Amino acid sequence: MVVIVSRYLIPKGFRGITLFPFIFVSKPDLKQNPVVINHEKIHIQQQIELLILPFFLWYGIEFLINWIRYKDKNLAYRNISFEKEAYANEKDLTYLNQRSFWRFLKCI
Repeated sequence: MVVIVSRYLIPKGFRGITLFPFIFVSKPDLKQNPVVINHEKIHIQQQIELLILPFFLWYGIEFLINWIRYKDKNLAYRNISFEKEAYANEKDLTYLNQRSFWRFLKCI
């Protein structure tokens, strides 16, 4: 995992984005934020489990389905199973030590 600061690669309103094996954060202080880094590490684990490319396909399809369903981009994003898992567990810094395989499926 490599953490890179880049305000240009992060969509407006977001703190970070993960593209295995890189975590991009929007501000230098976020590199030291354990909650943000843990959230992004959860996404790294999800990407590894789905062999990276299928993760992004699934993520995009789920976002589009949610956008049609909720008619709101932010609500669509927040209801993606990968995001639900990451947000629910980002403050538990030991979560990845006990996380079961494909845990995001319980968030669908």
